[in-house]
Amino acid sequence: MAKNTFKHSFSLLHIDYVKLNNNWNFNNVISPYYRLYYIDEGMGSISNSSDKFILEPGYLYLIPSFTICNLNCDEYLSQYFIQFFEETPDGISLFNQNRNVIKLVATETDIVLIKQMLYHNPSRGINRSNNPKVYEKEVYYKEYQSLNNELKPYLKFENQGTLFLLISKFLNTKNFKQNTPQSTPSKILDTMSYVQLHLDENLTVAELANRVNQNQDYFSKQFLIHTGQRPLNYIHEKKIERAQYLIATTDKTFLEIAMDTGFSNLPHFSKVFKQMVSLTPGEYRHQNCHLK
Repeated sequence: MAKNTFKHSFSLLHIDYVKLNNNWNFNNVISPYYRLYYIDEGMGSISNSSDKFILEPGYLYLIPSFTICNLNCDEYLSQYFIQFFEETPDGISLFNQNRNVIKLVATETDIVLIKQMLYHNPSRGINRSNNPKVYEKEVYYKEYQSLNNELKPYLKFENQGTLFLLISKFLNTKNFKQNTPQSTPSKILDTMSYVQLHLDENLTVAELANRVNQNQDYFSKQFLIHTGQRPLNYIHEKKIERAQYLIATTDKTFLEIAMDTGFSNLPHFSKVFKQMVSLTPGEYRHQNCHLK
């Protein structure tokens, strides 16, 4: 009998209940982790270049990792928030085709689950600043990874189960674009996994096509058909996502990050970064890094 192993897991970073004011006003926020908000009072907004979501009481909002957005509160907003990392063996996110804010009505069960998670994970708030530029630092990530490692086994399972239950709601919406492995050729899926696992190498489309014994032009057309992206764009996207994570969570130099993501030189890395993010690495670090 073939195994169908569920490969996704999630790890808690922060959880808290906060009351915000007009100091909660940040633009071009892109983080390597997910945010889940439950609003119980007040009003705010999440926006990007094309959409704007009003944060209003009684709703859940999910911001997948690497989703660019602006966070705003004009007067008063109180929210429960959960921030968490996604981990998969092949690095392919559940939401890799859904890098947008998703809004849902909160049920009584959702509210109970969030409050229970907060009760069982005290002192897991940010406790430093509402500004991501202050709290997104490697030392803080390591601190919370250590806290997760110290959790009792039952609480690790409970946290994981709660995140699964909450996330499952967002997978069951009409606008959710589902990853469909069964309709994607195995050679394309294998290539996607290979790219995720070898981001530190100087990958080429010719090399990827050769790996799966296909003509380069045919391979590129098939990759575009089944992923919506050309292979080189996919390679760059995943490398730059990794670079964003390293810029946000470490103090590595841009040259070190360029080497870690398989670029042969800093100018090429900077050029591709600007093309993908519309910011230079320096602008990204200044605006979003040590930011939230």
